[in-house]
Amino acid sequence: MKDQGLQPLSAEIIEQRLDELLDAVLSSRRTTVDPAMALAEFNHEQQEFTLSWLSVITKTNSELGYQFIRHVPQALTQMDRATVEKWIIHAMDVYDRLGLYPASEAFAELEGFTRDTAREAVSVTLDETATILDHYVRGLSGRSLRIEAGNDSFTDTETVWLPSQIHRYTNKQNNFTLYKAIAAHLWAQIHHGTFRRSSPDAKWLSEHLNSYPEPDRARQLFHSLETHRLDACIARELPGLAREMRALISHETENELTPAWRQAIHEVEKSDASVSDTLRQLVALYEDQGIPPCRPWQGALHPERAEATASTRIQRESRELQELLAELLEKPEHYDQTSQVKSLQVANSDDPTQRNEWRLEVAGEPIIMPDRITNLLRSALLDFDAIPPDYLVAGGDGDPPSASQDQKPPASPQDDPPHQSSGWCYDEWDFRRRHYRKNWCVLREIDMRPSSEPLVERTLEKYSGLVSELRRTFEALRGENRRLKRQPNGDDIDLEAVVEAQAEARAGHEVSERLFTQLRRLDRDTAVIFMVDVSGSTKGWINDAERESLVLLCEAVEILGDQYAIYGFSGMTRKRCELYRIKRFDDAYDDQVKARIAGIRPQDYTRMGVTIRHLTKLLQAVEARTRLLVTLSDGKPDDYDGYRGEYGIEDTRQALIEARRAGVHPFCITIDRAAREYLPHMYGEASYTLVSEVNKLPGKVSEIYRRLTT
Repeated sequence: MKDQGLQPLSAEIIEQRLDELLDAVLSSRRTTVDPAMALAEFNHEQQEFTLSWLSVITKTNSELGYQFIRHVPQALTQMDRATVEKWIIHAMDVYDRLGLYPASEAFAELEGFTRDTAREAVSVTLDETATILDHYVRGLSGRSLRIEAGNDSFTDTETVWLPSQIHRYTNKQNNFTLYKAIAAHLWAQIHHGTFRRSSPDAKWLSEHLNSYPEPDRARQLFHSLETHRLDACIARELPGLAREMRALISHETENELTPAWRQAIHEVEKSDASVSDTLRQLVALYEDQGIPPCRPWQGALHPERAEATASTRIQRESRELQELLAELLEKPEHYDQTSQVKSLQVANSDDPTQRNEWRLEVAGEPIIMPDRITNLLRSALLDFDAIPPDYLVAGGDGDPPSASQDQKPPASPQDDPPHQSSGWCYDEWDFRRRHYRKNWCVLREIDMRPSSEPLVERTLEKYSGLVSELRRTFEALRGENRRLKRQPNGDDIDLEAVVEAQAEARAGHEVSERLFTQLRRLDRDTAVIFMVDVSGSTKGWINDAERESLVLLCEAVEILGDQYAIYGFSGMTRKRCELYRIKRFDDAYDDQVKARIAGIRPQDYTRMGVTIRHLTKLLQAVEARTRLLVTLSDGKPDDYDGYRGEYGIEDTRQALIEARRAGVHPFCITIDRAAREYLPHMYGEASYTLVSEVNKLPGKVSEIYRRLTT
């Protein structure tokens, strides 16, 4: 017998439920369309699915809910349930990024969405390939490059912008290969000198191209020629990738090249060709009417962006190199005070196999080349044909390389870029949608305001007995040796293993050779970020306890030699998430850091997810076997704009899941007596601890850290 509870809802019942959700929005438009009558035609499961999503959408915007209910009958007819959910999430993402009217259009554009969804079967997205591409680009020699999503494929010589999705070909493998080809081509622009100049005083590439009567045409011609030159470079250095790239264009038709083009391409494909040869061939081709079609990986060319970035980098790196050279001269073993040596010489290695390897000479005497100086010289050779003489003047006695002083780094091509001076944009998990809100939170790093309060001295005096005990404990940990059992060789017999071996022998089984113990020193390789809640709820004794805890922690971790950083977090609404720099990894535990710890003061609210995502990225950039993210907090996630309750807890939980996937181990130390109601769900049963008495927090935190790292 059919279950009466699964019968389709009548139009009257649907109308009543719609009235509850949409109120005046629906009543004012019922003369135009009657969603209740339309939904009555569907089965019970589809009706409940629709009404459930309508409830979620109207919590965001009731007008958006109306647009959804207006178009969902057509969507249910044309698409399966999973695709309808994707359509809803897509429109909600558009609302988050662009507002109500574009989101309404997204609900209405069913045909376009269906067409785009069909492409997904063969599409490859940057989100799913970014990690692979990042490792791929890092594996290529040269300057370290960031990968970002952009409207065009291009580089500014420090960032590679790639399309967010590729669906040019009918299978995923070819589309992924195209991602690799685009990334390699943009790397080649930097490595093989598309933007390189002969000297700091030479013309920029944009000046060459703008000197033509039709600069846009000159740019197209240059870009096409330069693509052929770089493809030849890739073929020589990366023959495997070059074969894959040729396969991508094997079935694409190319226009017949004119004799002038064939000759020009032949010249730029020579092994010793440079960007100067491309510019010379451009002169010969400028009157030629034809331009070959763009190759799939050709992308766009924005020399002005590259030049603005290079200008800033050249000034920064030349100053840094001069300062490093000055430090070398100050060392007694490198600098004879009576000789008044002011300049250095950098000589290339005589060994042809050691390309771009140098030896550093002071007054004709070779000295050890620090790695940082080597990296700066390599970077300079990506910008210039030879190291500019001004780079090698210690202490900046010479003028820095000529570059426009008022040029600034280019802005990201995105409307809401993930990295810029105004902050970082991060997604936020909406558990109701079961999807991320794209670029939803804006986080800014600012320095914690220092204080002259003698907090450190007062804390060390207050806890003098505990400090002495901590120092003894952590000194022992620093030089800890551990006796490892069941080793194949060692300095003593493992009696337990010998007894088991005897029993195995009598039973006729093969006897293990691991019968020894070995004393081995344990080397620590730990990086930790302490994420400190500085929200308004920490005012008073909690703030004092947090600051004292950090002082004792620093004293202990300094003994261990672990890499560590300290950040405070607070903010108000998703557009003003603030991260307070107290101690970065590279900062010494000096008077400035101590003054920042003393300056910790309660701020606003507690939006945790965005902070965890940002600090996870910082930890990923640190070389360490073990990475910890330790949160010190007094309560659950909370913010002024609705980031509270289940929503805030679920976003924080999702951010912690992301951290674990990235190889970061999160742990929470809290003083919230209600923590057991939500922390096991957020962190897991074994990844948090409750300190019930605030006045015991300073002594407990260091002990907890000891347990976490041993």
